[in-house]
Amino acid sequence: MNARQRAFGRWLVTLAVLALVLWRVDLQEVQGQLRSVALPWLLLALLVTPLQVVISAWRWRYTVARLGGHLPLVHAIGEYYLATMVNQLVPGGVVGDAGRALRHSRHTNETALAIHGVMIERFSGQLVLLLLALPLFVIGLSVQWPPMPGLFLIPGLLVAGLLIWSLLQAPPVQQWWRRFRKDLNHALLNRTALPVQLISSLLVIGSYLLVFWCLAMGLELDIARRDPWLLLALCTVLLMAMVIPLTIAGWGVREGVAALIWPLAGLEAGQGVALSVSYGLLVLVSSLPGALFLFNARKNPD
Repeated sequence: MNARQRAFGRWLVTLAVLALVLWRVDLQEVQGQLRSVALPWLLLALLVTPLQVVISAWRWRYTVARLGGHLPLVHAIGEYYLATMVNQLVPGGVVGDAGRALRHSRHTNETALAIHGVMIERFSGQLVLLLLALPLFVIGLSVQWPPMPGLFLIPGLLVAGLLIWSLLQAPPVQQWWRRFRKDLNHALLNRTALPVQLISSLLVIGSYLLVFWCLAMGLELDIARRDPWLLLALCTVLLMAMVIPLTIAGWGVREGVAALIWPLAGLEAGQGVALSVSYGLLVLVSSLPGALFLFNARKNPD
């Protein structure tokens, strides 16, 4: 299967999953929620999105600097906008990030530094998301989960662990791992870098959750006023679901997870799906400025 066929397959999976979710919920309720969104809250949510890009770009610049590289902030912001737009339109969810790593490597002639800079910067955000999800669940999510939740995942995790361990035994992979581990310690796990990475990533994820809350207010969801901590706990799950590289920009998977977890919290599934759809549309619109940087991507940042 070539790249075009894989891309076409991702689009089919995205549309199929999204159609299945919309078929399983009250579509009229979702449409009614989306039509009634309050414009001021929608605009406020849209105004938050540039902050996400600027902080994320600064985090990338800081990571590169810790690795001994150079990346001007203005150039980093443009590249981040472009990568975000590509990730919204191209299957895989990481093509845009791979592109900015590739272009940075051409400017610096340091392929490992460019790739590791992007990998560590993204890992910083995912790490903080996981660390933030637990306290939000403890504070806000009073759901009666089944006994031993996630028990069915243990065999898969063991297989994945064995696969990763076996791959690390190969000499080329070991050589790469030693270099990456050194860079990871220097740019993220170092006692000087770790607080900076955690705070910047916390600000980025906080802005994501703020966008969700603004949209929930715009959709007039009662949970946004009555129990915002519960709303944020649920939205962290949606953010983690978007990481799954099954569909385009998390479409379908995000809505499917919303349809599953909203009833577990005693809420209507249609409201969760409406919030998820509005978030996906807003992120797509907010990424469009990336097109402005499309023709400047090849220019030397210096």
